[in-house]
Amino acid sequence: MDLDQLRAGCLGCQKCGLCATRTNVVFGTGVADAEVMFIGEGPGQQEDEQGLPFVGRSGQLLDRYLEAIGLFRDKNIFIGNIVKCRPPQNRDPLPEERQACLPWLREQFRLIQPKIVVCLGRIAAQQIIRPDFSVTKEHGQWTQKGGVWFTATLHPAALLRNPRQKPDAFEDYVAIRQKIHEVCTHTYTV
Repeated sequence: MDLDQLRAGCLGCQKCGLCATRTNVVFGTGVADAEVMFIGEGPGQQEDEQGLPFVGRSGQLLDRYLEAIGLFRDKNIFIGNIVKCRPPQNRDPLPEERQACLPWLREQFRLIQPKIVVCLGRIAAQQIIRPDFSVTKEHGQWTQKGGVWFTATLHPAALLRNPRQKPDAFEDYVAIRQKIHEVCTHTYTV
């Protein structure tokens, strides 16, 4: 199975109730051999409408941070979410929704085989790094599991609500660039 086959299967998913209210499945976007994977919690309204992750105001901010460190969704990274369908009113995905969707993310991870995973916000960090992870206190810290480096940063939507945190988040992206130089072989050569 490759990423396109996985996407085709995911587009018809009906494993949880979110399928009843979605406009589009938001599978993720990026390159299949990405060494760096960014994972958010779930799609918002604009993402649901367009079928792409992080395309609204928070996505525009994310793109600015990524470009500042030489990362681009169509060139050298992959961006996805814990859940692939929009929770109503942008609420946090429920535990059963996350569990139903997790096999899709695990298979994306298996196919892409990233060397670095960056969790965008609390929900992603608590699902991927550990359940009691505090993104406000532990953002920018690194942990290694199974040969893969994991970190979390503040969600771009949180930065829009609290712009005073933007310098802290930018420091996280600078550290991500440094880690890419340490462990990745082709992220900056494509």
